[in-house]
This record gives sequence, structure tokens and C-alpha cells, in this order.
Amino acid sequence: MELHKTIAKFIAIGAILFGVAACTSNFEDYNKNPYEPDADDMMADGYLVRALVLNMQDVMMPENENFSQYVDCLMPGGFSGYIADSNLGTGWSGRFATYNPSENWSRVPFGDFYEKFYPDYFQLVNQSKDELFLSLAELYRIAVMLRVTDTYGPIPYTKVGVDNAIKSPYDSQKDVYMRMFEDLDNIIEVLTKLSTQKFNAGADRIFSGNIASWAKFANSLKLRMAMRIVYADETLAKTKAEEAVNSQMGVMTASTDGAFRKVADHNPWERFMPNWSDARISADLVCYMNGFNDPRRPIYYNKSTFAATSNGGYTDAEDYVGSRRGIRQGEFNSWSHGYSCMNVTTEDDILVFPASEATFLRAEGALRGWNMGGTAQALYEEGIRMSFAERNATGVDAYIANATGKVTAYKDPLARKSGQIYDYSGSIVSDVTVAWNESFDFETKLEQIITQKWIAIFPNCMEAWSEYRRTGYPKLMPMAANLSGGVVNDTEGIARLTYPTNEYRENGENVAVAVNLLIKESSNKKGDSMATRVWWDCKPGK
Repeated sequence: MELHKTIAKFIAIGAILFGVAACTSNFEDYNKNPYEPDADDMMADGYLVRALVLNMQDVMMPENENFSQYVDCLMPGGFSGYIADSNLGTGWSGRFATYNPSENWSRVPFGDFYEKFYPDYFQLVNQSKDELFLSLAELYRIAVMLRVTDTYGPIPYTKVGVDNAIKSPYDSQKDVYMRMFEDLDNIIEVLTKLSTQKFNAGADRIFSGNIASWAKFANSLKLRMAMRIVYADETLAKTKAEEAVNSQMGVMTASTDGAFRKVADHNPWERFMPNWSDARISADLVCYMNGFNDPRRPIYYNKSTFAATSNGGYTDAEDYVGSRRGIRQGEFNSWSHGYSCMNVTTEDDILVFPASEATFLRAEGALRGWNMGGTAQALYEEGIRMSFAERNATGVDAYIANATGKVTAYKDPLARKSGQIYDYSGSIVSDVTVAWNESFDFETKLEQIITQKWIAIFPNCMEAWSEYRRTGYPKLMPMAANLSGGVVNDTEGIARLTYPTNEYRENGENVAVAVNLLIKESSNKKGDSMATRVWWDCKPGK
């Protein structure tokens, strides 16, 4: 199979990475600790494979709080409209939320994914010949590297070398997607063939070894990728989406199909939201959910703790209060005030890919006239029902029928004078409603689908940011402060991150090629800039 040809290319690399002791002949035999297991011992009962698979799963949606803080909360959290920084101490001199991230911040979403994922990946493909685990390793690689390419554009992918990202050649984003589609097709073939079987649940914190569930996950990921490129190549997008939905295993279609990773130690969101007070819920998310009178609010986040005598005129109906994204450093530390905070405990599962997302993707496909197994309205409403089921929320019928509720204007309890930067009451960003009306035009229906998907997939910040860039929905308030020096447009928001300085320093020749590829593919061609759109970010009129 082609998948094994792809993996074979990495086996040689893995041999270099993890077999360097060959240069010293039988060095390991002379120096082996008789009380410590070696690779052969660990492979005997699958211990090594289990450990490597679990490590790769963890990088898909990290549990490590420091890693997750950068790649899930602080970076795409603010860009997506979900999260507002609240710990504005002097140590945070440059931030994603104000479009001026420091080098220490901006390098993490690039370098750390390579450094944390590829050593385990290479070791597994070098140590195992098991068709299932090789396919799962490749599936995890696609899920991880999709995040990286959607953040930067061109990335090292088909020619990742012994130094991982450093000194590796780059592929254009289009080529990355094409290879991912090719590999996904082969992965889906293997997982479908093995779908009646299970593997050791100890090697799987997401689906407990259920291969059929991984097949649905792979098809759902293919559907996500297909929709991502709809404005760049609608013909291919339609083909890949219909293949995923109508394949033998299909995509996730029930709330129980979703991917939620069981924590090994703790849920990272508990650390940097209620525990560390690094972030609070964004005003954007709260204003939409308040306007829709959304029953999921108390499940997602808690009520404001602003005192009744100093709450800026809030009423009992406005108990949930978010914070503006991009508040200037030094003006106040909002962790000391009463903005709504995420409801999460250290034991809660980590959301990876909810089934409701796949259903909203199908709704958009149906809206475009594709064969998605239902009408746009039916799938849209099914996606909402599925989200309520995933969160154990009640009141879904009234919610779906709500034809009047709209996003509310933002009133910050700390804005004592009208016109202060935290007060955005003079603008309603959208008049979209929940209730579907077949007479609505295409863009209104698309906004409904994306807005409800955005609410449903919280807190998958990376996916929400990518869909916001692709579609322009949901409509968000601009950052309270834009410190990009005129690079990032207030209304459009950040389009991508720039390549890290160490890549320029250690891989300059390949980065220069990458920037040329980026410019060639981009619809606005602004070089290695936070304003340059990636390949698929090319919606007409956006």
C-alpha cells in the first residue's frame, strides 16, 4: 500500500534517530542494565508501542498545561473569539491577543509540535511492523501537522529529516493537504478492514481500542479538511467530503461517536483558567450565548461575580459576563475581577473532535448541494441537538425554535465612561438567529451553521480560529488593542503566525523557499507576515 511506502521513507530516518548506537557495534550489550527493560523487552508485551501511541495522542490535544497554554489557550483561544487573556503581568510583554507575540511565545506552535511528536512517531515506525499501529501513527501525524500548517501555511512535511523541523525542506500548504488526503485514504482502508476488531484499551485514551471509532474519526478528519479547502478547490472539496460521508464506515453520526481524551493526570484548562487565572471567557462567546439564551452557558462557564452595587447596570438576565479580547497590559488585571470563568475540573475529559462538528460540516456541505445524507436544515438542527446531548444540556427544542434572540451588545462592568475601549455597546456585530428559515440567503444560512458549530466545539480553539478565517464567521468584535504596528487589520484579525526566528537562523535557505511558496499560494501576498492568508483562506469578497 502507498501508506506503507510513505512510512518506509521515515523508517530509515527513525533508524538514524534511534539506532545511532550501531556505530559502536555491541556497545549496548556491554553496557545494558540487567534490571532495566530494553526495546526488545518492551516490545514483547507491547509496552513500548502503547507508550508511543499514548504520547502521540497527547500531542493531538495536549494535556501538558504549559504546552497547551500556548497552542490551545493563549494563541488560537483569543483569535477564535473564545478566550480573553486575564493575567496581564509584566512577564507577558508581548502577547498573541494584541498581535505582538514575543519570540518565546511565537516559536512554540511551530517547534514544539515537531519536537514533541516526531521522536515517538519515528520510533514507532522503526520498531513496529503492525499495520494497525502504523496506520494510527500516520493518522495522528496528520491530525497534529494539520494544526501546524493551518497556523503557518507551508511547513516541513514530506521531507521531515533527522532534525525534525530544523533544516528540513518545506512543502506548500496545498501539497501538504494533497499528501494528507492521499495518506488518509490509505489509513481509512486499513481501519475499515480491521473495524470489527479492537486493540489494547491501555494504548488508547480516546476510544479504548475501538478500531471502528478510529475509522469514523479518520473519515471525519477528512471531511473537516475537505471543507477547509472549499474556496481554494471546490471540486476536490466536494469529492473528498462525499467520499468521507458515504464511505463504508462513514463519519461520526451520534453524540457518543465523538473523540474526548481521558486525562492521565489533569485537564490543562483547569490549570490556566480557574487555577492560574491566565484567561477568562471572551465577551464574544458570552454575548452570542446570552443573546440566544443558550442553556449550555452554565455548563461552559460560571456566572459573573461582580458585586450587584458596582456591576455597571447589569440585570439578573445578564449574569454571564465575558472579558474583551486584547485588553492592554498594565491597565488592569482582570483576574482580580468577576468575569465568567470556564467550568472545568481537573478530571474532565479533553475535547478532541466532537461528533456535532462532523454534523455541522455535513450541514454546510448539504447547503452547497453536496450528497451529505440529509438537507442543510435537518443536519443543522441535528448538529445542535447532538451538541446538547454531548454536554448533557436540556431545552434544545426551544433553542432551535428561537427566531428572535440575537447577539447582545457588550457592556463591560469596568467601563465607567461611555467610549472606553472595554465598552463596545455601540455596535452589534451580527443579527444572525438560531431558528432556520429556508427563505434566508446562502450567506445567512452559512453564518448560522458556522456560528452554531463555533458554540458547539468550544473549547477547540484551533479549529474555531481556522473556520473563522475560512468563512468570516462568527462575526467577532475586534481586539481591544492591536499592537501589530499596522500589520494586522482590526476587522479581519490575524491570518497566520510568522515563522520562528530560530528557523531563519538554522534553516534559512528552506524558510526562504517556504516564504516564496506562501506568497505564491496566498490571496493577498504579504510575505512572512501575520496578515498573509494561507492557501485555503481565499473566500471571494472576504
